[in-house]
Amino acid sequence: MRTAIDTNVISAIWSGERSARTLIADLGAAAERGGLVICPVVYAELLAYPGATGAFVDRFLSDTRLAIDWVIGREIWEKAAERFSAYAERRRRNGSESKRLIADFLIGAHALLQADQLMTMDRARYRADFEELTIAGS
Repeated sequence: MRTAIDTNVISAIWSGERSARTLIADLGAAAERGGLVICPVVYAELLAYPGATGAFVDRFLSDTRLAIDWVIGREIWEKAAERFSAYAERRRRNGSESKRLIADFLIGAHALLQADQLMTMDRARYRADFEELTIAGS
């Protein structure tokens, strides 16, 4: 079972948030069931973490056996665009502006099409736009 990991899971661990211990245990359990993967969007977001360097991020990914799925093919871009468009239309109908970025939709589409589940701290957000996506973790 391949698990895609959202940026917020890793940044919560790095920040030592209260949920970090649970997230580490969840990552370990997911790793035992199969591979762990991030998409290039997550990699880029991790490099923006305060004080992170490429070497730090690469070492963390290596130590945790988190693979980077570097190729985001047309199917992922199309699925992300489709779901982002539907989200933006819902927001307009409700009289609100879009608040989420396309990055979230690329992460969701990648998880949907290239993994079996997504580990994220934004469960409700991904369930709203990727209802068929399995959300992993506690």
